[in-house]
Amino acid sequence: MANLFSLILVLATIVTGIIWALDRFLWAPKRQLKIDAAAANAGGQVDAKTLEAVAPQPGWVESTSSMFPVIALIMVFRSFIYEPFQIPSGSMMPTLLVGDFILVEKFAYGLRDPVFRHKLVETGEPERGDIAVFKYPVNPNVDYIKRVVGLPGDLVRYSDNKQICIAPKGTTECKPVMMSQMHDSDFVQNRTRLIQFTEQLGEAKHDILIHPLRPNQTFDYQPRPGLAEWVVPEGHYFVMGDNRDNSADSRYWGFVPEANLVGKAVGIWISFEFERSADSVLPSWIPTGVRFSRIGGID
Repeated sequence: MANLFSLILVLATIVTGIIWALDRFLWAPKRQLKIDAAAANAGGQVDAKTLEAVAPQPGWVESTSSMFPVIALIMVFRSFIYEPFQIPSGSMMPTLLVGDFILVEKFAYGLRDPVFRHKLVETGEPERGDIAVFKYPVNPNVDYIKRVVGLPGDLVRYSDNKQICIAPKGTTECKPVMMSQMHDSDFVQNRTRLIQFTEQLGEAKHDILIHPLRPNQTFDYQPRPGLAEWVVPEGHYFVMGDNRDNSADSRYWGFVPEANLVGKAVGIWISFEFERSADSVLPSWIPTGVRFSRIGGID
């Protein structure tokens, strides 16, 4: 089931569309007949304003009909082309930061109806390294964003030194995903500076963060606690956050079904800064600045 806003948007489009159609094809012609009759009776000596008063268009009909094209355009754009999302957590740092507002390409993984999310048209499938938005399998009312690591049929391993190893479907050799350009990052957690690496998944070269003092939480891994190895089922995907030690992802709650995919994150259209001093009187939801340098495409 679609989220509440999508459902409201679809219902608003249907209701305003029905009223627009009734007015255009039923009520407006009847009004015009009355106007024509009044004009004929007056011998054409009545001005247009007076004639319109003979059969006025109700205000609510005029307002609702004028809203229909706008609402319909928003619904089509948001449901099938691009949808804006806000990044709520740091699980995708350093690629995405809290306060980033991103555009998600809705047609990247197939066109779906906005209410029941049935696939209408096949357009493509996730590729390794994509940043995908999807319905959280544990609670489909919540949208998650992670990087696609494992494709259907892949064997994925995550080593004690926090390196990914992948054996693609149909192969037996598990190839490590290369990590390079290690350096201290700009991010600190619990007084420990996170380490930044450059990683390449498929065609996507991107940065990740590692906590140098935190061991892998393998006892929390699913579906087999203590085992850092997964075989991705058909029709599913294995995803991870770029902030590897601060991300609730497929290691902990399992695979993403293909039906849960929403779209591919392709760009940041605005980014707000929310950091403030402890004695600030501003509410926490009010931005303190704009990070213009972050606007653009996403790696």
